[in-house]
Amino acid sequence: MLIKTRKSWDIREAEATPEHLFLNRRAVLAGAGAIGGALALLPFAAAAEDPSAGLYPAPRNEAYKLDRAVTPEKVNANYNNFYEFGMSKHVADEAAALKTRPWSVKIDGLCNAPQEIAIDDLIKRMQIEERLYRHRCVEAWSMSIPWTGFPMSKIVALADPKPEAKYLRFETFKDPKVAPGQRQVWYPWPYVEGVTVEEAKNDLAFMVTGAYGKPLLNQFGAPLRLALPWKYGFKSIKSIVRISFVAEKPVSYWEKLQSSEYGFWANVNPQVPHPRWSQATEEVIGTGDRVPTQLYNGYAEQVAGLYKNLPQDRALFF
Repeated sequence: MLIKTRKSWDIREAEATPEHLFLNRRAVLAGAGAIGGALALLPFAAAAEDPSAGLYPAPRNEAYKLDRAVTPEKVNANYNNFYEFGMSKHVADEAAALKTRPWSVKIDGLCNAPQEIAIDDLIKRMQIEERLYRHRCVEAWSMSIPWTGFPMSKIVALADPKPEAKYLRFETFKDPKVAPGQRQVWYPWPYVEGVTVEEAKNDLAFMVTGAYGKPLLNQFGAPLRLALPWKYGFKSIKSIVRISFVAEKPVSYWEKLQSSEYGFWANVNPQVPHPRWSQATEEVIGTGDRVPTQLYNGYAEQVAGLYKNLPQDRALFF
């Protein structure tokens, strides 16, 4: 007899946030919010003008579910780390200045099919889908987000990497005229992140082009970002312009700033504290709840095997 067991991220359909609540593009709230004061009006219009808007909402992949309700869009859109636009969590107004069309992504390095492709051509070439993912910030807070996009493995297949390529290096835009944070020259701009080729081919690794049933808002990292739900959020680089296949491990933005606190792997582990705070629990943004953090953010079944031959020490989890 076949016995179906619930995955760690599954919830009953009755417990999920109803789809219409977060797909309603006109559900704009003004006034007081739960996070740090008043919530600004959301810039939905920018997403509506996206040339690929007709592809959303995309079909949901029911293999990727959650153990908690989706974070409301009005909360998520007003609580973002996007240091190119400032140190505040409320960067929606500043991020709106970023022009996401025209936009192209350069794929280069140790691959057989280097190319530069316009973002809308890339999105049309890939069959996009919606997935419900947890997001765990290194600052000990979390959200749950309906991302739309395509598996990172499709980028690997598109590039056809050479055998000596061991890592993918991601780079965001650099435009200090638009992004005031990039005028602070003591930071190592542009933002850079990296993963191994094996991580990139994992089913969970996701290239994100939309959220909440429509194209990404700028503050979410439009028009293309990563979602690596088993890692701390700083690994999920935003507004990507370049993907390079390389032989050496990339040195990320945060590693350059403070390598004793932010490493390459950055896998979630509640037993490995940040040097300045515990990672044992997380605040679920928008709820006021604090809950225990799970190993690999609850995705150990899917990703732990990637690291079975590596030392199981602190370096793997910060």
